[in-house]
Amino acid sequence: MNKIVVLGAGESGAGAAVLAKKQGFDVFVSDMSAIKDKYKKQLTDHHIEWEEGQHTEERILDADEVIKSPGIPDTVPMVQKLIAKGIHIISEIEFAGRYTDAKMICITGSNGKTTTTSLIYHIFKEAGYDVGLAGNIGNSLALQVAEDPHAYYVIELSSFQLDNMYDFRADIAILLNITPDHLDRYDFCMQNYVDSKMRIIQNQTPADSFIYWNDDPIIKRELEKYDIKSVQYPFSELKEKGSIGYIEEGTYKLEAPTPFNMEQEALSLTGKHNIYNSLAAGIASNISGIRKESIRKSLSDFPGVEHRLEKVCKVGGVQFINDSKATNVDACWYALESMKTPTVLIIGGKDKGNDYAPIIPLVKEKCRAIVYLGADNQKLHDNFDQLGIPVRDTHSMKDCVAACYELAQPGDTVLLSPCCASFDLFKNMEDRGEQFKELARNL
Repeated sequence: MNKIVVLGAGESGAGAAVLAKKQGFDVFVSDMSAIKDKYKKQLTDHHIEWEEGQHTEERILDADEVIKSPGIPDTVPMVQKLIAKGIHIISEIEFAGRYTDAKMICITGSNGKTTTTSLIYHIFKEAGYDVGLAGNIGNSLALQVAEDPHAYYVIELSSFQLDNMYDFRADIAILLNITPDHLDRYDFCMQNYVDSKMRIIQNQTPADSFIYWNDDPIIKRELEKYDIKSVQYPFSELKEKGSIGYIEEGTYKLEAPTPFNMEQEALSLTGKHNIYNSLAAGIASNISGIRKESIRKSLSDFPGVEHRLEKVCKVGGVQFINDSKATNVDACWYALESMKTPTVLIIGGKDKGNDYAPIIPLVKEKCRAIVYLGADNQKLHDNFDQLGIPVRDTHSMKDCVAACYELAQPGDTVLLSPCCASFDLFKNMEDRGEQFKELARNL
């Protein structure tokens, strides 16, 4: 095999191309969109051919293997042609895994991935481990393997990345939860999405570890279908049969692989969802042999993650919180559940087949008002107007923040927790969060 085509030239694709070139492949990169200047430079500096704004079909269909960026769905015409021709399509993570013997700590789930991944990386880094951060956050795994190799990698994996992983193996696999998300990419079939998430444990051996949330009904059901060879480390909020990580009488406890405990109040992350994230991170660190004092310190001083329940500023007695990473209903549920003051909630964006029913009771209980932020807010009107809570319709972040400030009272919280993807009005989730923060600070 000598011809590799990379579809998509973002962080993932450009990094994969550099590694492929280093390994002696004939590499061609193709992106239907414009390629960012920094990736053009990276590709050109490594003497890699690239094109933007088009796909040259004869070159792509001549590939021995294709590395596809996770943002490209299988439904696009070029991918359909590759599938029809039987050309093997893999992810950047799958490709990078072939060229490293590093220990892989891999995290997936519908919610909490970024926080848990960042927390584990923080713990490992502070403990002095040689560790890289990769996947959905950090730098491309492939680029790190090519140019800055590490002994450990902490990798956030989306369902899209897992879909094109076949031989890759996680030394430590973490499955936080499974709730409806990205159903528009899975034929609006929940089981297809579930099957994708469960790929996190494929290829694991008895030498590996599997950490999962013991209270998740979907995970419990799915585990009955699998012959799991790895050592299982279930966790739950309360001590339950089989759980080795839990909270008991205000104490954070791990039973295995070695006993560990600390005061729950000492954890830097607050809110029910962050208990789960902290338990998963603590177990992974404990398995990896990190000293207890080091784990305890890092669980206490972790600063949190940008765009995830991020306190932005207080204006006129109103607290603004940026939770732009809440791109599904379940993430918004956790955010609302943690609110202690009357809340003006901002929701809306590109709907992914959302069912808003689970958050309606919390919206009734917690929200003073709702501000819709999207190109098309009709589905939100259909779901929330009936609640009798003041609502506003906005189609730009400027109008949205102004409406929130008008509706909020001193002592209230304005919470951006959109339930939806950002691509209708913004470049991405980060752009949405950055605009919110800038406008809030300028009030």
